[in-house]
Amino acid sequence: MSVKQRFCIYFLVSFFSFCLNTTAFTQNQDDNHGYHSGKFIQTLAQRALDSLTDRQVPRHVRIERFRALFDDFFAVRSIGKRVLGRFWRKASSSQRMDYQKYFERLMVVAYVDRFANYTGKGLIIEGNRIEDGVIATVFSKLYRKNNKKPVRIDWIVGNSGTVFKVVDVKVEGVSMTATLRSEFTAIIRQHNGKITGLIRELEKKTKELSANLD
Repeated sequence: MSVKQRFCIYFLVSFFSFCLNTTAFTQNQDDNHGYHSGKFIQTLAQRALDSLTDRQVPRHVRIERFRALFDDFFAVRSIGKRVLGRFWRKASSSQRMDYQKYFERLMVVAYVDRFANYTGKGLIIEGNRIEDGVIATVFSKLYRKNNKKPVRIDWIVGNSGTVFKVVDVKVEGVSMTATLRSEFTAIIRQHNGKITGLIRELEKKTKELSANLD
């Protein structure tokens, strides 16, 4: 399996398919930052469940719903920038724009169908930890079918006053941002260190996955 195939599989499946069906939240309400971060994740889960799991809704409609949810709840541009890492500084303004465009589009079209196929038992939010004045980690576990071992998922949530955004997700301690950075770096190296090579791969994969829009 090639690098460009691998980066679209394990971590992003975890990232998007695990935010459904939140069933519990226990937290001291005096802990405002952590408490509201947990409620934010609950809201994300409920919106995903309500708007993305009905297979009777045409795929192109679900894609637009997912795009809105992704933009509303995730710090898309910040995540994309951190994923590109040191190559961000080397990219021109036009390359940055193209990269961010296809990064966002690929995340949406690659995983919108994961919601429609979701049959899991639920995501339980277990608490939180305040990292600093603007970052909190929300701890959760995904309980799967057939009594399989639950999966630990930590949501890294940033806020700027009243605005909350997911800035990273860790599955069993593995960071989404770090994983994608490693995969994207490998793709760039395969293209002789050229960022345009990564952009072309993202564009190609996006077009492939966008072909069936109902």
